[in-house]
Amino acid sequence: MTISEAKFYKEGVINLLSAAKLPVEDLPAQLDNFIVVIENDTVIGVAGLELYGDYGLLRSVAVDKDQRGKGIASDLLARIEETAVSLSLEGIYLLTETAADYFNRKGYEHIARMDIPEEVKASSEFSHVCAQSAIAMKKSIQ
Repeated sequence: MTISEAKFYKEGVINLLSAAKLPVEDLPAQLDNFIVVIENDTVIGVAGLELYGDYGLLRSVAVDKDQRGKGIASDLLARIEETAVSLSLEGIYLLTETAADYFNRKGYEHIARMDIPEEVKASSEFSHVCAQSAIAMKKSIQ
């Protein structure tokens, strides 16, 4: 398994996210700050960090269903958080409908949507892609 930049694997990212029933229509064109795990030339894991001012939006975290339970998501999340630290971000925000318990175990806390910075609220994820029922979460970086 290899961790790599996602920009060279966009089709594989789209296939994995589609299989996981995660949004793909608003993916950034270049997939900057997205990383993938590759095995046998196949994308088996992905995570992305979109930047909004001093904040990051964690999105598109997915692992192939046959590869779960191997720590791949944890490795991806650790790498994304390292990126956030290197960029001196204040915090990482996310929306989830299915993985709140997982992210809670990783140090993310539930927050009210009204407590999300305006820059992040303007993202497509918050403004129209994710359902209003999705749980908002945050992890402070600094």
